[in-house]
Amino acid sequence: MEVDALPLHFIFHTAFCRSTLLARALNIPGISMGMSEPGIIASLASGGPGVEPLIKPLLRLLGRKKAGIDAIFVKSTNHANRLVPKLLGAQPDARAVLMTNSVAPFLQSVRKRGLMGHRWGRRLYLELQNYTGVDLGMSPEEQFSMTDLQAAGLAWLLSQYYFTRLATGDFKDRVRTLDGDFFNENRGETIRAVLAFGGVDLGEHTAEVLGANPAFTNHSKLGGPMVETTADKPTSEEIEQVEHWLGLIAGQMDVDMPLRQTLL
Repeated sequence: MEVDALPLHFIFHTAFCRSTLLARALNIPGISMGMSEPGIIASLASGGPGVEPLIKPLLRLLGRKKAGIDAIFVKSTNHANRLVPKLLGAQPDARAVLMTNSVAPFLQSVRKRGLMGHRWGRRLYLELQNYTGVDLGMSPEEQFSMTDLQAAGLAWLLSQYYFTRLATGDFKDRVRTLDGDFFNENRGETIRAVLAFGGVDLGEHTAEVLGANPAFTNHSKLGGPMVETTADKPTSEEIEQVEHWLGLIAGQMDVDMPLRQTLL
């Protein structure tokens, strides 16, 4: 079945870097729509090789034409990052923003989520080991002996490696990187840059207007007012130690921590 489709672009991310907020802020009447983690992409990621023929038609369905919208920006779950090359390959005109931030707020977010956050960090590390092609030279005993934050930190580092390769590889002309903290401090300018990168005509919308989007008034995931929290002293000390350890590994891998921003 053929469908009239709009330009479809992507936001890929390393988690806990304000990517959901960006997707919400791209819901701009008369200009663009932001989709946050559509279930169909998560289903594609959890399927085997047999799902690959479905990618192109499903993306056309996601991008089907909607009145008053010029482009759609899809933010997928970070568990689908292994599909980035296939998604971009199936959508030749698509652009992608690779979004990340520094490791400390990432690890603080893992810690704040308690047991399930720690479990998630270890699971993410195992996922990334399977598709990034990086051999860290750690024995099974060494991997088992890592703290939860070390495992989560390695997952973050492998994501930096993976995004670096995407940003400098076959899709480099269609990919830009974005720091989530920069976005938070420069909201209107960032949204304007994302839209321009996607070839969207902004008309009379200024950076000030875009930065006043109602999406910024509430917590992007939970709703309600945003509350800033700080880590306790033992957690802060552990995160500093993990960050130093990751820095040594990153030096051997020739990876920036975090990867350099190219969108702005």
